[in-house]
Amino acid sequence: MIVACAMFMQNLDSTIIATALPTMAKAFGAEPVHMNVALTSYLLSLAVFIPASGWIADRYGARSVFRAAIAVFTVGSVLCGRADSLAFLVGARVLQGIGGAMMVPVGRLVLLRTAAKQELVAAMAWLTVPALLGPVLGPPVGGFIVTYFNWRWIFDINVPIGILGIVLVSIFVEEVREPPRGRFDGVGLVLSGVALSGLMFGLETAGRGVVPRDLTEAMIGVGLVAMVAYLLHARHHPAPLLDLSLMRLPCFGVALSAMVPFRIGIGAIPFLLPLMLQVGFGASAVQSGMITFASSAGALVMKPATQRALRLFGFRDTLVWNGVISAAMIAICAAFRPTWPAAAIYAALLIGGFFRSLQFTAYNTLAYGDVPRSRMSSATSLYVTGQQLAAVLGISAGAVSLEISMALAGRSVPEPIDFSHAFLVVALFTLSAAPVALWMPRNAGDELTGRRSLPAQPARGAAD
Repeated sequence: MIVACAMFMQNLDSTIIATALPTMAKAFGAEPVHMNVALTSYLLSLAVFIPASGWIADRYGARSVFRAAIAVFTVGSVLCGRADSLAFLVGARVLQGIGGAMMVPVGRLVLLRTAAKQELVAAMAWLTVPALLGPVLGPPVGGFIVTYFNWRWIFDINVPIGILGIVLVSIFVEEVREPPRGRFDGVGLVLSGVALSGLMFGLETAGRGVVPRDLTEAMIGVGLVAMVAYLLHARHHPAPLLDLSLMRLPCFGVALSAMVPFRIGIGAIPFLLPLMLQVGFGASAVQSGMITFASSAGALVMKPATQRALRLFGFRDTLVWNGVISAAMIAICAAFRPTWPAAAIYAALLIGGFFRSLQFTAYNTLAYGDVPRSRMSSATSLYVTGQQLAAVLGISAGAVSLEISMALAGRSVPEPIDFSHAFLVVALFTLSAAPVALWMPRNAGDELTGRRSLPAQPARGAAD
């Protein structure tokens, strides 16, 4: 719960600021369109420093780094709340991003190294909550604070949470560390940082019109070149920062490969759903926030049933069939119209959140089922990096799908049918993740749930 609360703070903060940008622009005397740099600077900081988190945790101890990360994030929040110019805010957001880059993967690493394997499913079930709650709660909470209080409170609310987190980590979390694998990969940090920041910035702005199209294309191009350079570098480095050889582990490889397209589909929902409700249906920001919260409520309801479902059906069958159901629930969002009863929309979002929560927990747990303890920090860095990139890809997929639908119809303002097309596209991303699970043995991960082991069966496609 300590780790989950810290991650909730980070997830909430990364989205809560979006609603406050117009008000902050007035305070700074800046153009609202230029305020987007406050979002991208945080994302770029995350992209650069997340890959280094595993090595740093091994070198200095997971508890020490996790505690320091909370402190850095909290100090960054204080500075954001004191900002009197856009440049000051951007600098403070970069500092926040450094703290967040260490806080998320190292917090997960603390959990992985302290929880017993048979308790991992239950622990990961709670750890999944912030990832689902934060993006949905951020906009309505931000709108409430800006409407009734001062925008600076958006950042100040992190201070008591951060102080409490530091105290609780010091009291309850044990220090765990492993000797780092080789020297620090400085070249890998530069290449991965350029690759991830270029791709994340380019994809974040694609189809949204917030920066010139040429700049978006240039950033994506730079990111792709740097990514190829990193792949060549990692093949010859004894201990690369992002260890892609982990993909050869059956459970980790399948979990990461399936999680990315699944998260792309899910990552579009916090972007598309509030926009559809407010622009397409004419709902207020408060009404939109109350409706979108239903998907998070479904995630909370799923927590007690997660371990029982995985024990009953196993990881493979759960990831296949639950993935299909999750995709179907996103496709149902394409049928939403202003004439729908509010109760029907609530029910669809609640059920969808229920199944998505189970899927996320299964991926997040299975990924570490066959990772040796000595490589746990490397696995965490790689997995969290994949999560961050997939989340940005999801926003980009939703925005580009919406733009294409509008362009084909010759519209400058989206209508409900345009959102329908976008939801169907991202539902296909989610659906594409389900068949990937067929490549794992039917009894994969049984030791994590205490499920009765079945005779080993080869994965699909394995040699006879």
